[in-house]
Amino acid sequence: MDRDRVFAFLSDRQREGRACALVTVMAVEGSSIRNPGTHMVVCDDGQFAGSLSGGCIENAVVTEAQEALREGKPRAVRFGAGSRYIDITLPCGGGIDVHFQPLANQEFAEQCNAAITARKPFTVQIGGGEVACLDGSQEPTVDIASSIGTFGHLPQPRLCIIGHGASVEALAKLASAMDIGSDVLSPDPDICERLTALGTPAQLLTRTSDTHLLSSDPWTAFVFLFHDHDWEVKLLARALELPHFYCGAMGSRKAHGGRSEALLASGVPADAVASINAPLGLFHSSRDPETLALSALSEIVRAYQSADFAGHDA
Repeated sequence: MDRDRVFAFLSDRQREGRACALVTVMAVEGSSIRNPGTHMVVCDDGQFAGSLSGGCIENAVVTEAQEALREGKPRAVRFGAGSRYIDITLPCGGGIDVHFQPLANQEFAEQCNAAITARKPFTVQIGGGEVACLDGSQEPTVDIASSIGTFGHLPQPRLCIIGHGASVEALAKLASAMDIGSDVLSPDPDICERLTALGTPAQLLTRTSDTHLLSSDPWTAFVFLFHDHDWEVKLLARALELPHFYCGAMGSRKAHGGRSEALLASGVPADAVASINAPLGLFHSSRDPETLALSALSEIVRAYQSADFAGHDA
């Protein structure tokens, strides 16, 4: 979940006039905490954003990046198993091939951040001593010998939280702590006011038919947190029509049974009703708002990581 933060850091530091290098995991052998396509950014003053391990090689990565910046040339370095650095090991016993690319101008960062802001897939292409941002998320390709690779990136998950009560605020705050954006719809004006003050977009629901306030893309998770389930039917029916990778609703199995009957009676297809995750969360019977938020967000992240976004990556 740190990719957006890494590219934002890159833009900010380049605007300050710092020289920066893009660091990319090209390939992994054996176990590794991060996958190919993971990025770090390292500046000439040693500041950096992102991580390639659990702290095992970050200092060495920063040193290599600064040397690449001083030389003004890209380089590829192996860390862990098979590396020339015998004193730098990965406890997992694996090895990773890392590419260091000094960045000549701000155009690359601006293009990546524009795609991130617009929630559009993009691809980082490395090769020939250059790096480029391409439209669409391409399949990963790597040639270690030539230091050539393409790594597609999809938009990060975003939550659309609809409901009332303390769980709404708890989930929005937890998502924010993980750099996962949220939009909130609630009939509670105090919740809307407090979350807006914290920087989370929140709109007031005044009617159960305010379905026009819902918006989404394929990387959206809908989360319904109503104790009063009369609020749900029209809003849930509309959410199920919109693009999303996850839809979950709070409540017991008995409550979900009544919810399902109401949705079916309103004309929602049975397969759409069956797709609702309820009871909500990885671990059920979560009574306090913070635990419910953790349970729900865990289930959402798992759903995002296992989702098939084929057809939405262009």
